[in-house]
Amino acid sequence: MSRLRGPVSLTSRLVVTAVLLVAVLALLIGTATTFAMRDNLTGQLDEKVLASVDRESGPRPPPDGLDEPPVALGNQGPDTLLAFPAAGEGVILAARRPDNDPLSDAALETLAEVPADGTVHEVDVDGAGTYRVVAFETGTTSGVLVTGLPTEDVDDSVASLVRLELLLGVVAVLLAGAAGLLLVRRQLRPLREVAETAHTVATLPLESGEIGVTERVPAHLTDERTEVGQVGAALNTLLAHVETSLDARHASEQRVRQFVADASHELRTPLTTIAGYTELARRRPDDTAFAATALTKVADESKRMTALVEDLLLLARLDSGRPLERRPVDLTRLLLEAVADARVVAPEHHWRLDLPDEAVEVEGDADRLHQVLTNLLTNARKYTPAGTTVTVAARRDGFSVHDDGPGFAAEVLPHAFERFARADAARHREGGVGLGLALVEAIVTAHGGTVTLTSTPGDTLVDVRLG
Repeated sequence: MSRLRGPVSLTSRLVVTAVLLVAVLALLIGTATTFAMRDNLTGQLDEKVLASVDRESGPRPPPDGLDEPPVALGNQGPDTLLAFPAAGEGVILAARRPDNDPLSDAALETLAEVPADGTVHEVDVDGAGTYRVVAFETGTTSGVLVTGLPTEDVDDSVASLVRLELLLGVVAVLLAGAAGLLLVRRQLRPLREVAETAHTVATLPLESGEIGVTERVPAHLTDERTEVGQVGAALNTLLAHVETSLDARHASEQRVRQFVADASHELRTPLTTIAGYTELARRRPDDTAFAATALTKVADESKRMTALVEDLLLLARLDSGRPLERRPVDLTRLLLEAVADARVVAPEHHWRLDLPDEAVEVEGDADRLHQVLTNLLTNARKYTPAGTTVTVAARRDGFSVHDDGPGFAAEVLPHAFERFARADAARHREGGVGLGLALVEAIVTAHGGTVTLTSTPGDTLVDVRLG
């Protein structure tokens, strides 16, 4: 059955809980008050019962039976019970009638069982109701005298109190329900505002495109000293994280689109060249000299395309998290070989090598680290004029390449490690597609290291730290 019921709101649960607490508290207070009042009224009745007997003189039966009260009994009121169970006599003094009510035999038998110990006992008298009675030895032939007063007034007073308590309890429960509903709704209003913010964000189209989640929980609902404030602050933190993630995703999508566009552009040029020379060669089948020139051009463009595709494939593998080979690499030897090759390719530059006294060894992929160093030296050779001094320095945790060339333009520097980025405005372009530094960063990152670039005119430094 519980599965068929709908969900109960927090407001309903809180109001019901408050009402139940009020009802239970009212019940406990009413019960305690009822018992206390009954005990008090019963005590007063017992005092009247005891006060109705003159203990000093001792009660005596009247000469003509119990048609008249015993002479030694004082303060008898209406409905007072007088009985000599042993003599088979007993009456209840009439309250509003001229004649007294005699007790039945069953009532006398019940009263005969009351111990004559001078204490008050409660008995049910047949045909007369409940009485508080006390029994005394009279010292006469009539035997034990039993006298008492009815509990009817006490019972009526207690019943009236119970009815009043029930009425007040119902009123208290109704008032508690109304006040609780009003107060709970008011106190939960901030929580509804937080929920409205969440619902607003949930309706935003987050599938694609540039998305700015500007909705936030108001500042007055983010005080973490309160429970609602903690929820509001947590939601704002979540929304800020979502916004950052969406911005990063959009930026990544834009980079992928730009990457695909740039790669397509770089591949289109050699493909167009190959297609053009191939078509010209077909139209001039008898011109062997031109055919040889066309084949040479096709081979050069194919080589350029192959290098580009290999670089793109390496970047894709590194982006997918494919681990590189991790073996001890003699970094000193690697730097010596790379600088020696650079001196042969670009003798017009000044190549310097700064090595420590002891050989430097690092963990990594020797081929990939050689590619990092080659790309950095190639950039220094291509984009600096003749006579530039290039210094390669080794450290225990990596190496650096420094040159005193013109440096990167200020607007290019923040994007230097992006794919297909070129510094044409600051340096003379000599081939390349702008993947050199992107590969450097990807390879170094795959080694658990970092690469930084600082550049001003006459002072450009690329620092590689390996993890």
